[in-house]
Amino acid sequence: MRQASAIARRVAAASVSLVLASGAAACADPKGNGAGSGGDDGEPAKGGTLTVLNRDPQTDFDPARLYTSGGGNIPSLVFRTLTTRNREDGAKGAEVVPDLATDLGRPSKNATVWTFTLKKGLKYEDGSPITSADVKYGIERSFAAELSGGAPYLRDWLIGGDKYQGPYKDKSGKGLTSIETPDERTIVFHLNKPEGEFPYLATQTQFTPVPKSKDKGTKYEEHPLSSGPYKVVANENDGERLRLERNPHWSAATDAERKAYPDTIDVRSGLDSSVINQRLAASQGADAAAVTTDTNLGPAELAKVTGDKELASHVGTGHFGYTNYLAFNPKVKPFDDPKVRQAISYAVDRSSVINAAGGSSLAEPATTYLPNQKSFGHTKYDHFPAGPNGNPKKARELLKEAGHQDGLTITLTHSNAKDFETSPEIATAIQDALKKAGITVKLEGLEENDYADKIHSVEDEPGLFLSHWGADWPSGGPFLAPIFDGRQIVKDGANFNTGFLDDKAVNDEIDEINKLTDLDAAAERWGALDKKIGEKALTVPLFHPVYKRLYGKDVHNIVISDWTGVLDVSQVAVKQS
Repeated sequence: MRQASAIARRVAAASVSLVLASGAAACADPKGNGAGSGGDDGEPAKGGTLTVLNRDPQTDFDPARLYTSGGGNIPSLVFRTLTTRNREDGAKGAEVVPDLATDLGRPSKNATVWTFTLKKGLKYEDGSPITSADVKYGIERSFAAELSGGAPYLRDWLIGGDKYQGPYKDKSGKGLTSIETPDERTIVFHLNKPEGEFPYLATQTQFTPVPKSKDKGTKYEEHPLSSGPYKVVANENDGERLRLERNPHWSAATDAERKAYPDTIDVRSGLDSSVINQRLAASQGADAAAVTTDTNLGPAELAKVTGDKELASHVGTGHFGYTNYLAFNPKVKPFDDPKVRQAISYAVDRSSVINAAGGSSLAEPATTYLPNQKSFGHTKYDHFPAGPNGNPKKARELLKEAGHQDGLTITLTHSNAKDFETSPEIATAIQDALKKAGITVKLEGLEENDYADKIHSVEDEPGLFLSHWGADWPSGGPFLAPIFDGRQIVKDGANFNTGFLDDKAVNDEIDEINKLTDLDAAAERWGALDKKIGEKALTVPLFHPVYKRLYGKDVHNIVISDWTGVLDVSQVAVKQS
């Protein structure tokens, strides 16, 4: 993503359900399914109320404004899209599958034209039919300035998208001519460049149908018309309290993904993280049938839970496509010298970094930029093998070759936020490791907003800093392109190409991979490109996070996919009293 407003969403990708939603995901039951919630056969039963306890309110509950991966967690209970994530455990859950559409779209030979057909019998909560014109209008309203906040890809990919300002300013009444609806069930997209991963993009909530006659602009979020299994019956304090009840016109016959077991979903936000975990651990009253979609167990909490066999059986474990790393600015000395960057790569002690991140239960070592999952095209490599504890001897040799035989003094910029990712604990671990290689590290800690502004500024970007990146969908494309495509360097906004790499060979390969509609073949190419870029030592991959989240004792049918890394609320059932 390349919008400044999206920085916070990126940073929160590890914990906020709007973005989340990931190694194979697992949970308390090795099969990924809890005990059944009713019936002698152990099958999940319909009924009851599922409570969701969260820190962050579900603000901007308008499909145009949400920035989601795979349709989001809570949002996808209300908003259906052309495609969606596969609601299965582990690697199978990283696949994209049809939702409103009959298939994943039919691309033209060069992947610049995509055609989708809607399923028959689709209805809104009021019983009216869902049409292709509604999908087109739902996309068009996401271009309106007052409804900004969603993913920027459509603005870049659709012909004329860079100039379109949304339906409220469209005097022609024709909307985006690059989206055609020849009949009520067909929608055709015309792109300005080949995009083989368009089916992934079609999982974003901007592809939610919105009938023009029901649009209320910025007030639409108060009661968006449901196309999913649940409808909004209450939205208090801008998403702090959401109450969802069954959409009587949703049909499971048209929706193979959402199970919709509970009768009611009660989302309560604005809670402290420690309070959420305390309530889930106690599992008293309504909290026994509660989950969280945005709160992890911290190191101290995890230690307590691990020592309690009953509590440990109610912990879901998952992996999301996310990498924490050291970033270099090669325009700042001495990081303009590849040997210095390589020396630092050798000097890093990943064991100490992982301990600072909460231990091996919450972080896994990384030597590749792409996450270690098949869907990303993960290709194993370690260009600067340092072992688990670093290789200070090799680092000193490289520093000597670079003319720094007496050592080196550098500055490492980090955030003061206690996030166990870019925070002081991680920075101190790096500082201690580099000292063994003769590198003196001065720490520059910044408040969260100042930190984000500085590391994404072309003019102010520091020479060395802690950073991280999460995927908009489980593929190498949204991981590598924003960081390493030279055409995505942004000089007057939020820049994510922190190494300022503008290599024609890399840019060309990105274009060639984007032409592929065979997603497995594309994944293999993304992995090979990651390995090639890794040789340039523009980043030092440190670790991939692991998500540990409690759920109440009466919550069953746990599904955690590699797409989101967290419990999927569309699958859970609750025990009936």
